Amino acid sequence: MQAPSASYSLTVRLAITNRPGMLGRVTSAIGKGGGDIGAIDLVEVGKSTITRDITFKARDERHGQQIVDRIRGVQGVKVVNVSDRTFLMHLGGKIEVRGKMSVKTRDDLSMAYTPGVARVCMAIHHDPEKAYALTIKQNCVAVVTDGTAVLGLGDIGPSGAQPVMEGKALIFKEFAGVDAFPLCLATKDVDEIVAIVKAISPVFGGINLEDISAPRCFDIEQRLQRDLDIPVFHDDQHGTAVVVLAALVNALKVVKKRLGDARIVFTGAGASGIATARLLMRAGAKHIVACDRAGALYRGRTENMNSMKEWFAKHTNEKKIKGTAGEALQGADVFIGLSGPGVVSLKDIKGMARDPIVFAMANPIPEVLPEEVGPYVRVMATGRSDYPNQINNSCCFPGFFRGMLDVRARRVNDEMKLAAAEALAAIVSKAELSEEYITPSMFDGRVVPAVAAAVGDAAIRTGVARRRRRGATAAAAR
Repeated sequence: MQAPSASYSLTVRLAITNRPGMLGRVTSAIGKGGGDIGAIDLVEVGKSTITRDITFKARDERHGQQIVDRIRGVQGVKVVNVSDRTFLMHLGGKIEVRGKMSVKTRDDLSMAYTPGVARVCMAIHHDPEKAYALTIKQNCVAVVTDGTAVLGLGDIGPSGAQPVMEGKALIFKEFAGVDAFPLCLATKDVDEIVAIVKAISPVFGGINLEDISAPRCFDIEQRLQRDLDIPVFHDDQHGTAVVVLAALVNALKVVKKRLGDARIVFTGAGASGIATARLLMRAGAKHIVACDRAGALYRGRTENMNSMKEWFAKHTNEKKIKGTAGEALQGADVFIGLSGPGVVSLKDIKGMARDPIVFAMANPIPEVLPEEVGPYVRVMATGRSDYPNQINNSCCFPGFFRGMLDVRARRVNDEMKLAAAEALAAIVSKAELSEEYITPSMFDGRVVPAVAAAVGDAAIRTGVARRRRRGATAAAAR
């Protein structure tokens, strides 16, 4: 059963009859309902009632409502208000724009705006590279989506996607000091998206593509990489690939297996699956099988195919394994889930090789729950924050862009991705490495500087940087 999560955290304001034992009856009702109690705050004490705010976590929206109904059933307790803490966090949006200096005098105005700004405009006109020094371009990223592949929600449109893009921008700023802004586009047309991003690109030092459905995302990224002189990074593909490779490097150390020898089975043959498989292969993986709902992908398969699945069929599964994902997992060393809940079973996991590694990364519900398969798995990881070993793109993209911006990179390449994965894996020392600690937390202060330095150095080494790194920036060091 799924554990309670802060994603479904509620605060209930209760008017409780003022007599001994009443608070215990309330907390018992929450506990028996499966809620995880957090804060209990006293709001007001009256002669006959005590008003309290009680915060608890639930498994999902329905579970949260069931617990509230249990509380309502406690005699002597009135539910005054119920607040969803996740929605409260999003009220009014999660980001804002602030000036870096004050404008309080005529002198301030004449330098920040007209007439003094004209001199700066002409300096950039004569030397466009000065835009990096004299505008926000040096530290600014566009987070671009069309809302067609948002989380596990699918095509919910640009407005529905905006909370995710705001969250991304918030993480950019909080963890790497990067100014990012969400651009949610009301078009699904590839030509229009490419034209729009090219048109707005002078403002930005990098483009983060996000939640754009495949195979369109490949075409958009390739065309923008070709036509722009700033890096274009599709996080669903390449951020995922980096964090999976980093975690797998360390997981294989735990079980004392080599990447080149490991049999790796994917479920999910989309954009993130291809990007991850490609990067693993660049790092030395040789035995990969990908599966979709129709089973293993192999050369000659005609059922339920598309361009992405054709790539998997051509470049993986050298033994032409056929059958279901469960059959493909027989004797496999590693399972990487980039699909959805319930695609593999406990029986399938039990059929894996000795000391199996399971990365069940579907969000919000993994392909298989840790509670179900934990006793049979040596190393277990998910994409969730409420289990050990969270494999999350937020360990990659803030530092990755920090590094690219620091050296004013022109593009993204595989050497930068490999360097980022190696740096991320190296943060976990030999003494720290264990079954439940194969990848650092995004809250580890070493992550952004390490990834930024590795990416910047790789950009310089491969000739895509405009300048050399000048040490760790204050923003990266937080």
